[in-house]
Amino acid sequence: MLSRQSAERQTRIDRLQQRVQQLQSQKPEGVRAQRAQERLLQTQNRQIQREQLMQQRDQARLQRLAPQPSAERPAAAAALEAAARGRFAAHFRSDALQAQAALAAREQAWAPHRAWRHGEHAVFVAWLGPVFWPYAYSDIFNYTFWPYAYEPGYWAYAYDDFVDTVFWGADSPYSAYARYPEPGEAITGYRGRQRPSASPETLRQVCEAPDKGVTAWPIADITRAVQPTPEQRALLDELKIAAAKAADVFKQSCSEPYALTPPGRLRAMTNRITATLEAVKIVRPALERFYDSLSDEQKARFNALGPNVGDRSQQQPPREASEACGDPKSSLTQLPIERIEAVIHPAGKQKEALDRLSNATKKAVAGLQAACPDEVPLTPVGRLEAMEKRLEAMLEAADWVQARLDEFYATLSSEQKARFNTLQQTAGQ
Repeated sequence: MLSRQSAERQTRIDRLQQRVQQLQSQKPEGVRAQRAQERLLQTQNRQIQREQLMQQRDQARLQRLAPQPSAERPAAAAALEAAARGRFAAHFRSDALQAQAALAAREQAWAPHRAWRHGEHAVFVAWLGPVFWPYAYSDIFNYTFWPYAYEPGYWAYAYDDFVDTVFWGADSPYSAYARYPEPGEAITGYRGRQRPSASPETLRQVCEAPDKGVTAWPIADITRAVQPTPEQRALLDELKIAAAKAADVFKQSCSEPYALTPPGRLRAMTNRITATLEAVKIVRPALERFYDSLSDEQKARFNALGPNVGDRSQQQPPREASEACGDPKSSLTQLPIERIEAVIHPAGKQKEALDRLSNATKKAVAGLQAACPDEVPLTPVGRLEAMEKRLEAMLEAADWVQARLDEFYATLSSEQKARFNTLQQTAGQ
């Protein structure tokens, strides 16, 4: 009965996804027709999410009920071990208690200032509803001022999530954030996380006013700390204006409907990263002019700004696990391709297109590896420059993958597309 229900549910999901794709291809004329289309898309997306959740529950029950040969269990455990190792964030999984604290902030989708109020370091939040990297504005510029208030593995997790999301969606079963053990547990005891919920008010805040309600630009704190001269105050005013302009570019990068296909997700992510990079390029010249105008004493006071998170006796930015950047990233490059082959069974031109997608993914991950710094720069200007290079690497990686992903997706049948769209549901099977 469970098998029949699961098959019937998959058929409904396929029909709903095809309906969404048809709606997205339509171009209604007039504001009223566009709003009607948006409401219908939102309704269809909610129905898909409900069906997918029930499908996941059905498949989990089937997996529990089905006998598993003992010979397969070591192989499954080995696969999870390999998935845990072949990632940018593998180095940061050794401390289970610290990992649990990071997961708590992640699951709550806390913006930096909310994490700080709870005495936690800020973490990378990949998705909030349909919005990729929802706190990019505050993350980028808060990290510029006080990187020690962020989890040391912030950028490692960002790279992992960036690649994961293309194939697995927002709920990667192999994400380092998604699977944390209790102290003393084996990797096979990990549990998965749920997609962070997002209220309309929260999404409106993120999309329409990313610079409101956060401390991304503590102009008053900077003024009190450095006591700027009139000339420096004018430069600080220019920096404030640049910050406002940077916030404006994010308003056009929010996506209202969920991107349910891998190519659609990657485009939404690329749009967001492009906006983030543009914001950095707007702010960086103004920050450099202001910082360069400061005396050594003023710079030292500027560098000491930051929220009271963790041990403030050590004000230097943490070192990053750059030694892990050069390690093979099989979890990011090989694992999704293997799962696609197992689930979709590509043949002929499909297999050739998948091979090209595999090569593009390896090239993209290699580009991200090259953007790993040896350590966090000590000055705000240096950190912003490093982040610009990281964003450029992410954008270049997205460009490499997008063409090959579109090419492969176009070769699939409707049934294969539906399976690819829900790849994460079969990852544990």
